[in-house]
Amino acid sequence: MTKADIVNEIAKRTGVDKTSVLSTVESFMDVVKDSLANDENVYLRGFGSFIVKKRAQKTARNISKNTTIIIPAHNIPAFKPSKTFVAQVKEVKVD
Repeated sequence: MTKADIVNEIAKRTGVDKTSVLSTVESFMDVVKDSLANDENVYLRGFGSFIVKKRAQKTARNISKNTTIIIPAHNIPAFKPSKTFVAQVKEVKVD
């Protein structure tokens, strides 16, 4: 499902015009990105959490050149679904 599909589905379910829904969805994504960039987690009860994971510095190998490189410590965004969200997805039958 793409962002356009999400906008269409929300517009269909709520009766709000697509341009308003699009600006709302984009604003939501901007708020989440800005919060994570400022090292603040976003918690949505019943859905999940957008969190910042901290990766420690590590040593890696470039196998094509047979050299060692240092990967510095860094932060990455992650999503952790809520227990109810995971349970709902697990209930879906696989054919």
